[in-house]
Amino acid sequence: MSQDSNPFEHSNSSSETLNELSKPSERHRQELVSSSIKTKISNRNLSLAEYDKLKPNDEHLEYKHSSEEDEDDPVRFGSSSSASKEPFLGDGQKEKDEYTDDFGNKYDIDFDNKKYTSKLKFKGNRLVYFTSAFVSLFVSLFGYEQGVCSGILTYVTFRLYFNDPNPTEIGLVISILEIGAMLSSLMVAKISDKFGRKRTILLGTFIFMIGGSLQTFATNLYILSVGRVISGIAVGILSTIVPSYQCEISPSEERGKLVCGEFSGNISGYALSVWIDYFCYFIQNIGDARKNPHTFAANLSWRLPLFIQVVIAFILFLGGFFIVESPRWLLDVDMDQQGFHVLSLLYDSSVDNNKPTKEFFQIKNNILQERITTPKYERSWKHMFRNHLTRVLVACSSLAFAQFNGINIISYYAPMVFAEAGFNDSNALLMTGFNAIVYLLLTIAPWFLVDRWGRKPILISGGLSMAICLGLIALFMYLDRSYTSSMVAFLVIVYNASFGYSWGPIGFLIPPEVYPLSVRSKGVSLSTATNWLANYIVGQLTPVLQHDIGWVMYLFPCISCIISIFVVIWFYPETKGVELEDIDKLFDDFYGKNQSNKVGYKFVNNLPESLNHDNTNEDELELDEFDYEAGLIDRSSKRF
Repeated sequence: MSQDSNPFEHSNSSSETLNELSKPSERHRQELVSSSIKTKISNRNLSLAEYDKLKPNDEHLEYKHSSEEDEDDPVRFGSSSSASKEPFLGDGQKEKDEYTDDFGNKYDIDFDNKKYTSKLKFKGNRLVYFTSAFVSLFVSLFGYEQGVCSGILTYVTFRLYFNDPNPTEIGLVISILEIGAMLSSLMVAKISDKFGRKRTILLGTFIFMIGGSLQTFATNLYILSVGRVISGIAVGILSTIVPSYQCEISPSEERGKLVCGEFSGNISGYALSVWIDYFCYFIQNIGDARKNPHTFAANLSWRLPLFIQVVIAFILFLGGFFIVESPRWLLDVDMDQQGFHVLSLLYDSSVDNNKPTKEFFQIKNNILQERITTPKYERSWKHMFRNHLTRVLVACSSLAFAQFNGINIISYYAPMVFAEAGFNDSNALLMTGFNAIVYLLLTIAPWFLVDRWGRKPILISGGLSMAICLGLIALFMYLDRSYTSSMVAFLVIVYNASFGYSWGPIGFLIPPEVYPLSVRSKGVSLSTATNWLANYIVGQLTPVLQHDIGWVMYLFPCISCIISIFVVIWFYPETKGVELEDIDKLFDDFYGKNQSNKVGYKFVNNLPESLNHDNTNEDELELDEFDYEAGLIDRSSKRF
């Protein structure tokens, strides 16, 4: 395209612009749209004023002059590591390793993935499995924080030290963790999009160490509560970012298994805390600890379990420096060379040497397509609610039901539940420990089932089993017979096992799967915040309801389980084996085209083939913050 016909230069008069573009040739229309799109996807963060300054020889954009033979020469772009700083080579000269995406953009990246992996043994599936398992341990901090307080609440030394807190105070100390988690989960999107997934994980771990330290050395319930809030902030960050990170490093055929491993990490932390609580319980028997809460043994009995979480967090924090960054995030911020490097490490395979390159272009093409269909302002919260409301409801309900279906009645207050059923303090803790082991073992089942059976069958079967268990728990507590304690213990274990293979792991798997990349961070943040809000409500009400209405309380989560079954059947699409880049089509097929993904943009008819979109029945293209719209060419249009 010649400089005279460059559509990026503003005319001194808007009327001159209109006259110039009012009757363009067909070729000019295509040049206008093609060039505009390339500029948009290459410079998505430029302001309107910066667009005005763009020249054909600008270092960000380098055009060949138009010719009859080659009128759509691509734009070079990317990060400093991948963008070409050299002008286009003349005829007869050959570029090295020339690769082109669907939009005609050339990359000067060295796509020889063996240069990155030939001397490394820790790569491919081995690296994917290890990384996924290791980051799952970060979520174990939440599991530990969740379980540790449920045990020490039954300690005589703890109750004496804090002047025997009432059910309302206990509910506040327990549930205030969710307040911090809910607030932080809403901020994770902006943090992770700007600084990356890896740094966000490290930030969450560091904050957790601060919160755990405050709890360990608390001298009153106020300081203990502040420590719980700070730990909650960390938990909100980690529980939001880890599933997204795992989704973005996992192959589609194993994504379900690897993300479900995150929930196993959560429950491993819970199980560890329960058994530590059990063994530390007996420290109370040293000396007169049960009578004097200020003795060393009395303090050690409940402070030691709280301090162990700080040690675990410190170890994970050090290890976090060695995990890879998400390749999808690297490519989204145009760090293309680094992104391909990570893909080479994750997808190294002796079967398909081109796998990293294929993944690179599949991800990059999807990112560029979203930059066209989703301008900067359409990555906002408003756009997400307006155009992806169906996905928001699916993702948020998956985590809300996970809480309202009753798991935290058991997890937070399991020792109290067993005590209510007739077990003494030490036996209640012991039963909680056995329950945690069964719970942990059943979280392994979805590793092998989720990508075979699918998400929906697991959620439905788990919800049905949980509803039956909760109904029977209420029944046996109402009857209050000699066999009540043993039957309740059995049903609690079966309930936890049912949750452990269904709503627990799958609830956290669904949100990062269903959102498009442009709003994935925001969507997962909102879904996780919903989880913590529901978590807070359950944590705050459980001790009060347990005290006031007893067995009737278990009927509420029983009803929630039944409702969740029908919601899954009618409203959840099956995401088994679907690439993250193909989720849009899945929702279109499930809900009907143009209903689930109203992206709010318009295309020009007769676009070049490489720029065509599935929904190209519109007549106009609106470019973000750009005056030279193709609407000047043809006003007839239709939004969808």
